[in-house]
Amino acid sequence: MSVDIECVVVGAGVVGLAVARALARSGREVIMVEAGEGIGVGISSRNSEVIHAGIYYPSGSLKAQLCVEGKQRLYAFCAERGVGYQRLGKLIVATDDRQCTALQALLEQGRRNGVDDLQWLDAVQAHALEPALSCVAALWSPSTGIVDSHALMLALQADAEASGATFAFHTPLVTARCTEHGFQLHTGGAQPVSLSCRELINCAGLSAPEVASRIEGMPSQHVPTARLCKGSYFSFSGQAPFRHLVYPAPESAGLGVHMTLDLGGQARFGPDVEWVDHIDYPVDPRRAAGFYEAIRRYWPGLPDNSLQPAYSGIRPKITGPTEPPADFIISGPAEHDVPGQVNLFGIESPGLTSCLALADRVVECLSPKSVDDTIL
Repeated sequence: MSVDIECVVVGAGVVGLAVARALARSGREVIMVEAGEGIGVGISSRNSEVIHAGIYYPSGSLKAQLCVEGKQRLYAFCAERGVGYQRLGKLIVATDDRQCTALQALLEQGRRNGVDDLQWLDAVQAHALEPALSCVAALWSPSTGIVDSHALMLALQADAEASGATFAFHTPLVTARCTEHGFQLHTGGAQPVSLSCRELINCAGLSAPEVASRIEGMPSQHVPTARLCKGSYFSFSGQAPFRHLVYPAPESAGLGVHMTLDLGGQARFGPDVEWVDHIDYPVDPRRAAGFYEAIRRYWPGLPDNSLQPAYSGIRPKITGPTEPPADFIISGPAEHDVPGQVNLFGIESPGLTSCLALADRVVECLSPKSVDDTIL
C-alpha cells in the first residue's frame, strides 16, 4: 500500500501531538505515525505533570524562552479546553545557610528569564505557607502548577483531528529516504505502508536519534548520541501535610528529590537519578533509603515506612553525566540542509510545559510564517 501525504509527524507524545496540531491548523495535510498502541505511551506518560515557571534554565536558552512562553499558553489552553490543572505554586527551600547563596542565584536567574513573580521568603514566611517544612529561607514561585497530562494530550489530539490530522498507531517508522520532492517512508506493523511526504518531523522522544539515523540523506553529524537518564519516584502512603510543591535548593545535576502533588492531592517524591544503557522502568524498592534521607532535610516529620515505589521515567538526554546539560535542539533545514525535515532532540523537562511553544517553532522552521494560535 502506498500513500502520498503533505506532512508526517513521528511520535505521539505530548510534543508530537502539539506539533501535529500546529501543522494541521496551519493548513497542512498531516499523518502522525506512532509505534505504540496510542498517544503518550512513552516518556509523556512518565513525568511529574508539573507546569514549570522557567527558573532553572540558562538565560537565552530555548528551554528558558519556550518554558516561560509555553507556561502561559498552556494555562490558557487548559482553561479553554477544560483540561484539569491547578496553579498550586512551588517553594524552593534552603535547609541551611550555605544553600541561601544558591537560592539567591536562582532568584536572579529566574528574573533574567522573565519569571517576574518570584518572591524571597524567610523561614517564618515559608513556615506560614507550609508548617511542616524545615528551612532557613525559600523562593516562592506562584506560577508553577500541575496538569492532567493525559487529558492535555487528548485535547491536543482532538484539535489536530478537528483540523484534519489522522493517526496511525502500531506503525513504527522502519526506513526513510530523502527524494527530490521530499521523503519516501516505509512503516512496519501489521499493515506495512509506503508513504511519500513533503515534510517529515521527528518527535520520537527517546528514539529521536535512532529515527533520524534511519533517514537516508540526513548528515550524521547532525544526529546526537542518545543518553538515557532514569529517575525513580516514590509515593506517600497517606495525606501529606502540604498544599504546594516543594523542591530543595539544587546542589548538583538535577533538581533533587522534590515533592509534587497530583490533582487528587496525592504526594509523590522524586526523582533520584541513575544513568542507564537500556530502557528499564521497574523501581528498585531499595532506593527508598536515599529518598528518606533527602526528604527529611526539608520534611523531618516524614514517617518511617511511608514510601512505596510508584513509577520511573527516562529522560531523552543528549549529553552524558560529566557534561553540561544540553539545551533543546530543534534541528531544521537551516541546520542540516535537508528541506522539509525537522528533528527534535533532547526534549526533556520542561518539554510538557513548552509543548505549544515548541510546536510553533517547528512550523517556523518549515515556513516563514508562524502559526496563528491566538484563538485557542
